[in-house]
Amino acid sequence: MPRGAFRPCLPALYFAFLTCPTPEQRMSGTQAPDIHLGEPARGTGCVRGKQTSIRVQDCGRGEGARAASRELRREKAQEQPRESWVHPQPYPAPQPLPLHPETQPCPACRSSPPGRLLLRPALPGHPFLLPIMAVYRLCVTTGPYLRAGTLDNISVTLVGTCGESPKQRLDRMGRDFAPGSVQKYKVRCTAELGELLLLRVHKERYAFFRKDSWYCSRICVTEPDGTVSHFPCYQWIEGYCTVELRPGTARTICQDSLPLLLDHRTRELRARQECYRWKIYAPGFPCMVDVNSFQEMESDKKFALTKTTTCVDQGDSSGNRYLPGFPMKIDIPSLMYMEPNVRYSATKTISLLFNAIPASLGMKLRGLLDRKGSWKKLDDMQNIFWCHKTFTTKYVTEHWCEDHFFGYQYLNGVNPVMLHCISSLPSKLPVTNDMVAPLLGQDTCLQTELERGNIFLADYWILAEAPTHCLNGRQQYVAAPLCLLWLSPQGALVPLAIQLSQTPGPDSPIFLPTDSEWDWLLAKTWVRNSEFLVHENNTHFLCTHLLCEAFAMATLRQLPLCHPIYKLLLPHTRYTLQVNTIARATLLNPEGLVDQVTSIGRQGLIYLMSTGLAHFTYTNFCLPDSLRARGVLAIPNYHYRDDGLKIWAAIESFVSEIVGYYYPSDASVQQDSELQAWTGEIFAQAFLGRESSGFPSRLCTPGEMVKFLTAIIFNCSAQHAAVNSGQHDFGAWMPNAPSSMRQPPPQTKGTTTLKTYLDTLPEVNISCNNLLLFWLVSQEPKDQRPLGTYPDEHFTEEAPRRSIAAFQSRLAQISRDIQERNQGLALPYTYLDPPLIENSVSI
Repeated sequence: MPRGAFRPCLPALYFAFLTCPTPEQRMSGTQAPDIHLGEPARGTGCVRGKQTSIRVQDCGRGEGARAASRELRREKAQEQPRESWVHPQPYPAPQPLPLHPETQPCPACRSSPPGRLLLRPALPGHPFLLPIMAVYRLCVTTGPYLRAGTLDNISVTLVGTCGESPKQRLDRMGRDFAPGSVQKYKVRCTAELGELLLLRVHKERYAFFRKDSWYCSRICVTEPDGTVSHFPCYQWIEGYCTVELRPGTARTICQDSLPLLLDHRTRELRARQECYRWKIYAPGFPCMVDVNSFQEMESDKKFALTKTTTCVDQGDSSGNRYLPGFPMKIDIPSLMYMEPNVRYSATKTISLLFNAIPASLGMKLRGLLDRKGSWKKLDDMQNIFWCHKTFTTKYVTEHWCEDHFFGYQYLNGVNPVMLHCISSLPSKLPVTNDMVAPLLGQDTCLQTELERGNIFLADYWILAEAPTHCLNGRQQYVAAPLCLLWLSPQGALVPLAIQLSQTPGPDSPIFLPTDSEWDWLLAKTWVRNSEFLVHENNTHFLCTHLLCEAFAMATLRQLPLCHPIYKLLLPHTRYTLQVNTIARATLLNPEGLVDQVTSIGRQGLIYLMSTGLAHFTYTNFCLPDSLRARGVLAIPNYHYRDDGLKIWAAIESFVSEIVGYYYPSDASVQQDSELQAWTGEIFAQAFLGRESSGFPSRLCTPGEMVKFLTAIIFNCSAQHAAVNSGQHDFGAWMPNAPSSMRQPPPQTKGTTTLKTYLDTLPEVNISCNNLLLFWLVSQEPKDQRPLGTYPDEHFTEEAPRRSIAAFQSRLAQISRDIQERNQGLALPYTYLDPPLIENSVSI
């Protein structure tokens, strides 16, 4: 045969190879009329990892699936005569293929319909046709985390409006999908697929290697015409499964009309709701995540979505036990299983342990964690943390007993939400002008100061019926004080009078600054103990940790990955479920740290939180409304208020732009059934459906959306930073934040001495265990993401990306203003400096 004579035969051989019958078809005498582009769309189930996608267990097709597919092809072949699919007449007079109306080419891209081969003449004068090859270029990014890579086989399937690509394995020379890698691949299709709707990622076994986890950040697809589609993932994919991703363009349910996409939303949410189940911790508590559901998903158990469990009365389970080196019991089973997309990263876990172990070991070696009894002298307390002192801890140690610093903490301490301006004294606090005249001076009187708005009250009524507890075998005590404060002409907030109960009488004297030094100091210390209890249980744990957990749960259960509000809120839920699970396993469990260090114990904690939630309102939740209702907008040197309002305004502006882009009208809000389900679930599970709370059960306008979302983001980030980050600074000097009191509140004046004062404070081991907790929760572990930092690019449109950049610019300016102001302060206030605010409740 002459050189080159074989070349004209190549098209014929190529076409014959593509269209040759399978062995089964040769045996049956039939052949499929179509060359399919890939597997048909099919229903998917779900396994672990429902945070952002739908996943299919056992994506490898078995013999049963292949047999069913072959049978389907046979049936389709029998529906059409051979004459309907044979190639057209030889060139140069080609005739169009006889196509049914439903198999016409896509009018948008003119590509062939699903499952139909697009043919073209191969060579002039040659009777055979060649397929047009459409090439899609993929760029796959693996997360830069420890063990983020995988050795498993990764394949993809592209699903478009005009067809579905073949399932193609992504494989190159060398290792694929290493941590932090960005790798490029090609997916070849016989025709363009039209607008891309879904990208299926198949994770399957490779050779003899055991299955592992893979953190897929994102996949970018460049279409044949140059259009780039971004598919955000940002999740751990475990085991062998299929993950379905949608393009990054955010869409509400009202904007989806294709049955395929509507079904995808439904299946994604159903999968998440199976993974993230609600659980009742205690009556009157916000509902929480049921970690047992993660274990059940791990073992593929079946369960009812309506199943709820009350765990507060379960008692001391076999898994709740002491571990060597830990002073409290730990609920180990609750820490065994955690959904991979909500658990701490390896970096954060290691960092947390390195924060805890040296401090705990140092106290243990010095015998402080086991030493019972009173402190011998106040100065001994300075040696608890000899290597963890800060500028603020030193300042507190030097000024803790001064009245002006006592008042300062109501404005800029760890609980800056207690003060209320009053215009008249409550009947339960019978303070007279004669009592406070020596402090007010001759130019004014109590009534005048009340009328001027210079008198403030801190009322700890919630502690009046709190149960008490025993520590080291000794009964502990609690007070429900009333503290009256005055804003002096110099701008200092100072205490005027303290009553240590809610009931006035001979046994409840009103302590004054003119009393003896130790009487007055003991009265202020009782107030600081009440501050500790209310702050830790309600201001901190209830109003940030537990409520933010409910927000995270509702977001995961009711909003699909493509929803704009899901994309907006997801960064502000990072690690919240994990840190709360750790808290319940170590602090709130029977004989946990709360039982070991506080005067009210676990039962008192449950009482305080349930009572606090019953009185918590939407006004309390929204910073501007709360400040206005408490009458504290005009107090000078209120840095928490000033910085908080600036951050609130920045968040509100950012949220307003996002909401305005996706929700242009009231109708767009009201018709978003997923948004309404999300709002309703928060109302029912976080606030227990209590109408008097004022929280919305339904959103009707974009303005209502903006306010609600702003409040959620603020409380998940800035508010938590304000009430958490300073715990070690203000509590390292133990008398400033005692966790328990060993003597009852004094009923007479003139009986307090240094010895009785030390005998009232917590014992040595109680103090050290509590300060160890302060140190841990004040040190944010590594793997941090400050407010406004969004490295995971869930938003891919230009408008929201511009809004994010503008938000970051506003926060940067706020930070510069705060740092400039702090240069002139004796005690800088840094807790609301944006770079120091974590995006979410994560410690």
